[in-house]
Amino acid sequence: MKKPQRSRPVLVPIVLALFVTLLGALLGPGVASAQPTPSGQNYSIATDTTFAPFEFQDESGKLVGIDMDLLAAIAADQGFTYDVEQVGFDTALQGVTSGQFNGMIAGMSITDARKATFDFSEPYFDSGVQMAILDSNNDIEGYEDLRGKSVAVKNGTEGATFATSIADQYGFTIRSFDDSATMFEEVKTGNSAAAFEDYPVLAYGIKQGNGFKTVTDKESGASYGFAVAKGTNAQLLEQFNTGLENLRANGQYDEILNTYLSADASTSDNSIPGLIASSWQLLLKGLWLTIVLTVISIAIALILGAIFGLFRVSTNIVLRGIGTTYVDIFRGTPLLVQAFFIYFGVPAALGFQMGAFTAGIITLSLNAGAYMAEIVRGGILAVDKGQMEASRSLGISYLKSMRRVVMPQAIRTMIPSYINQFVITLKDTSLLSVIGIAELTQTGRLIIARNFESFNMWLIIGVMYFIIIMALTKLSNRLEKRINK
Repeated sequence: MKKPQRSRPVLVPIVLALFVTLLGALLGPGVASAQPTPSGQNYSIATDTTFAPFEFQDESGKLVGIDMDLLAAIAADQGFTYDVEQVGFDTALQGVTSGQFNGMIAGMSITDARKATFDFSEPYFDSGVQMAILDSNNDIEGYEDLRGKSVAVKNGTEGATFATSIADQYGFTIRSFDDSATMFEEVKTGNSAAAFEDYPVLAYGIKQGNGFKTVTDKESGASYGFAVAKGTNAQLLEQFNTGLENLRANGQYDEILNTYLSADASTSDNSIPGLIASSWQLLLKGLWLTIVLTVISIAIALILGAIFGLFRVSTNIVLRGIGTTYVDIFRGTPLLVQAFFIYFGVPAALGFQMGAFTAGIITLSLNAGAYMAEIVRGGILAVDKGQMEASRSLGISYLKSMRRVVMPQAIRTMIPSYINQFVITLKDTSLLSVIGIAELTQTGRLIIARNFESFNMWLIIGVMYFIIIMALTKLSNRLEKRINK
């Protein structure tokens, strides 16, 4: 009886080369030089996702606000073009410092600590901080009424800095959130008694009917500035300063501020039918992006899972070690950490730029591929060992036995798990909002930032996810029944 043939180590460089080629093809146009953009070319400008009235989406999906209008007017005045990357405040900070973006404008306060990392423009807005509570709350009249309670703040804002500075004095604890809409919801649920935020953000939200009121005078705060990474993009910074000076001189600056700070209360229909009628196009666009991300990622994950799953059961210790290492890394680290590392860490280390969509696909593919590899391994091990032994006793090679005898039986076991992983990956797309991908969940957050109707909007989003996931579950059940027959 012939001994089973072992997988040859020569497969290692072949498979790795195939993997690198696949990622290279995926990266394609998403990779570019990370060097500062020369004058006359296109700049990449990062901004926050939800910080009305400075940046938010209107009902048509257009990004508007004080920051956006100022940037557009300055670009027109100075003759440069730009692309806005709506990635969130924390992600924008990381993106500028890592070279992913040329600059950022996101209601960013100019502080001495930030000056160590960023170069700022001349101030374009002088802010201040106020405390807000629910309109129905008559128990809190000042800071002294917060003792023993929690307050909500948004990361990186003057409101967060001010709240931290007085927390010990007035005996309250702080809860931090990534965006203003979530911060306000924290107070609405009753988990926090108040919110600290920049006064124009509070004023705009109150006028739009968010159910809050201010109970303190405006505290002095820092000024907002346009920022670039320290020592880079000096020409862009100079253009911003020159354009801002021109806007102040010709009156455009005051017109832009009055457009948003003097806005009347919203008259939109924020009922569920009204939200669907006004936002269905944006929701379908977000849903489509969610499906595209999922399908492409699962297709690549199937290939990765098959390769590394076979590595995991290989008789060759080198291949088995490679498969185990891959699975352990991507199953042993959070998806968010993987997304940040791939989007910021890898480009910064290797000196290139990567689009958010490309980074999202790579992250989901590598993460789902690790779980797919375990599905493949489990499916193969579920096949009785006697099947392989019988095949080999007939003189059939190891690889041919695996392909013709073991895998057809293993696939029957794998299919329900494959569908389950498809559902998991679809839900995992929501985590990619941290790098600025406007899939379905992020689309909901953007709409909420405009109308402050969290309950109704999240109900709509939840129903959309439920319909898709139930359809996939039914498909899985039907496939399983057909295979068992």
